[in-house]
Amino acid sequence: MPNIKSSILSVKTDAKRRAKNNAEKSRVRTASRKVLDAIEAGKADEAKALLTIACKTIDMAAANHVYHKNAASRKKSRLARKVNAMAN
Repeated sequence: MPNIKSSILSVKTDAKRRAKNNAEKSRVRTASRKVLDAIEAGKADEAKALLTIACKTIDMAAANHVYHKNAASRKKSRLARKVNAMAN
């Protein structure tokens, strides 16, 4: 544990930020997993509906600086590719 007051405060804020980021990443992983499960089950309409939700969740995480904008775009693109491949 640090002795300097600013270091003590930064340890607390780091813990809060880490908890927030982990929760946000968990939301993104859950949304992505739902899309992938729908794809595996062969439910094209459900997968497309879940894709829009997942894209919104990923965009919100990128807006909160949990993911870099390019990483968020890559995640959305890979999910969309899988959904589109299933439709064909």
